[in-house]
Parts: sequence; C-alpha cells; structure tokens
Amino acid sequence: MSLRQATVERNTKETQIKVSVNLDGTGELSTDTGLPFLDHMLDQVARHGLIDITVKAVGDLHIDAHHTVEDLGITLGQAFNKALDRKGIRRYGHAYVPLDEALSRVVIDFSGRPGLEYHIPFTRGAVGGFDVDLFHEFFQGFVNHALVTLHIDNLRGVNSHHQIETVFKAFGRALRMAMEIDPRSSDVIPSTKGSL
Repeated sequence: MSLRQATVERNTKETQIKVSVNLDGTGELSTDTGLPFLDHMLDQVARHGLIDITVKAVGDLHIDAHHTVEDLGITLGQAFNKALDRKGIRRYGHAYVPLDEALSRVVIDFSGRPGLEYHIPFTRGAVGGFDVDLFHEFFQGFVNHALVTLHIDNLRGVNSHHQIETVFKAFGRALRMAMEIDPRSSDVIPSTKGSL
C-alpha cells in the first residue's frame, strides 16, 4: 500500500496555513493555530482517528478567528483528499461518543460529493472565549474540500465543551473507520459507479 500522506499550503491575505497529514499514523498532533480550544479539538481528531496531523496557521486573529478556522477546515480537507486513494477503503464510517451527559453521532461517506448536515444545539455561545458558531465553518470547509458527506448530530448535552468534544472525538473515529482498507476489496472502488 502506498503512503497515505499529504502536505497542503494555503496562503491568502487573511491566513497562511500549512497542513500535513499521515492517515496511517499513531495519533500524533503538532499544532500552532493561536486558538488553544481549536487545538484541543484537533487533538481529539488525531488521537481517536490515529491520524498524524501537523498544522501551522497564522491568521488575522486581531479581527476574529473566523478566517483562520474556516481556512484551516479547507486546508485540512484538501490534505485528506490529496492523501486518500479511495480504492479499497470502507468508504463509510460512523461513531457515537459520550462524554458525561453529552452524546454525539457522526456519520461520514467518502462519496466524492460534498454535503454537510450539522445539528448541534449549543447551550452557550462560546467556550473558553471560542465562538462555537465557527465549528460549522470548520466542518463546511472540510466537507467542501475533502469531498465527503458528513452528518453531525449532538443528541444530548448541557455543557457546550462536552457537546463539541464528543463531536470531534466521534469525527476522528468515523474518519478512521471510513478510511480503513477493507482487505476483501483492496483493489476495488467502493461504488457501483466505479468511481468516487
């Protein structure tokens, strides 16, 4: 099997972002975004997805975090799309993850078609100074550039930190499942169309 790794750089007038991924890693994260809570969430993806992720992001945080978060989702999605040969993968992944009172479900399809269903009834507007609305921007950017269909549902929770952390942990688990090579069809594109 070829190495499933990629590095992508995205430079705009608002952000300069470099992302490297190893989809067959050990769950190591090296990140410098200037947004500690986002770094904490990326650590969940790396750890629970067994994906090595390196992120260097410089953005216009003096304005707000919107451009950095959105562009990071875009760049991470591009890196996943570049690293992943869809031949032989399981294609679909799903996970339920609890954290105390919170429970979330994430389902992903490496379909080649971007689509996001996102349902998180946050109980607060910010966690640690981080605007929770920006998580939608992150996932929309990822979906559009990884070319995946992604369903995210927070099924219950009263603590916003717990709500979003269960989402990112479930996201990591769902990614891991969907990207896994199926030994029974390692040379086959998992689609009746013959392409994804």
